[in-house]
Amino acid sequence: MKAPTGRRTFAEMNLIPLIDISLILVIIFMVLTPILVQSQLTVKLPKAQSGSPAAADATVNVQIGRSGAVTIEGKTVRWDKLERELTLRLPRSAQKTLLVQADRSVPVEKVVTVLDIAKRLGVGKLGIGVSPESPDNKP
Repeated sequence: MKAPTGRRTFAEMNLIPLIDISLILVIIFMVLTPILVQSQLTVKLPKAQSGSPAAADATVNVQIGRSGAVTIEGKTVRWDKLERELTLRLPRSAQKTLLVQADRSVPVEKVVTVLDIAKRLGVGKLGIGVSPESPDNKP
């Protein structure tokens, strides 16, 4: 029989399961983040009888909240930095599309400001977000 020595052997730690779980969590957060950041402002859109759904492929969404806060694709932006942020986010192609979703209590001047900036940046298609009007609520 061998006499015990003062040395201990350290157990080897298996890191593979830890790495697997970490990567799965990263993938889950990558999938959920765009869904959660979709709309941080609560915008009560004006109602309209006509309209069509916006194509989501190359459209940049600008939201103006009741308080006047403006967001681009879910990121809050200051009004003085709006043009620079739109320049960065709009595609370089000729098919630039901008969708403005303003709360119904927002002054028209703020919407016109966004539309004016979009025109200066060469946006080809402009859209204003509305919610469908129910047949009961006609003015």
